[in-house]
Amino acid sequence: MIQSDWGDWFIQQIEDANPDGVAVWYLGCNGFVLKDSEGTTIYIDPYLGLGNPPRTVRMIPVPFTPGDVETADAVLATHEHTDHVDGPSQAPILENTGATFYGADDSLAVAREENWTDEWDVDGDQFAEVSEGDTLEIGAFTVHVEEAYDPDATHPVSYVVEHEAGTVFHGGDTKPSDEFARIGDEYDIDLGILAFGTVGMIPDKETLEPKRTRWYNDENQIVEAADDLALERLLPSHWDMWRGLTSDPKVLHHHAKSFEHPRELELVEIGDRVEL
Repeated sequence: MIQSDWGDWFIQQIEDANPDGVAVWYLGCNGFVLKDSEGTTIYIDPYLGLGNPPRTVRMIPVPFTPGDVETADAVLATHEHTDHVDGPSQAPILENTGATFYGADDSLAVAREENWTDEWDVDGDQFAEVSEGDTLEIGAFTVHVEEAYDPDATHPVSYVVEHEAGTVFHGGDTKPSDEFARIGDEYDIDLGILAFGTVGMIPDKETLEPKRTRWYNDENQIVEAADDLALERLLPSHWDMWRGLTSDPKVLHHHAKSFEHPRELELVEIGDRVEL
């Protein structure tokens, strides 16, 4: 069972919050919570695991125990990788709250293969398959399922979350996509979340021999994607997570300053809150 390094203060802070519009908390890795003034709460890619040492080694605290979550309306998964779909991290949230788990076919396949409905008190009706072009209504949030380009995943999607307070784009682990200019034209995105990291020598999955690895956007890729998406604010994620792939998002000031977008960099650490 997953236990938090922080006890329950952080999850209580989220559940006690009463934002004027929409508050967004960074959970580390690529996890986020969105909560609006009506109390509707959406988790996106919450991952509380430690990785699979020595290949993937978590470098940040576990900010909450999933069994402590008492309020959630939905959990969205961007793709099927372990740090985006993980039973011990997410099934207790579904069990405690009755929330719906939304994901593409390959993400739901992981949940079924991990026997979430047997290992936890989760009903199969809590699984909802989505695909590109779908629109979900979750409280006052309208969630559009959009394209993503992650060559390491089998069926990645991105989410555009609209609310009267503003619009959030969560790209999962996407790299620049030919679809992003269209998405940028179609939506007025206030806050865009894109995965950022460096290149490192990570043990190979089969041989455990060190292998040159790039999983996330580098400085140029993340700014290219942000410019195509016409982001007002760019929030880099994932840079804090894995030993050997961590980076410093402050370097993005230099890469972004000559482009029209993003207009601002929103640099956060695990546990931070930003507003729409």
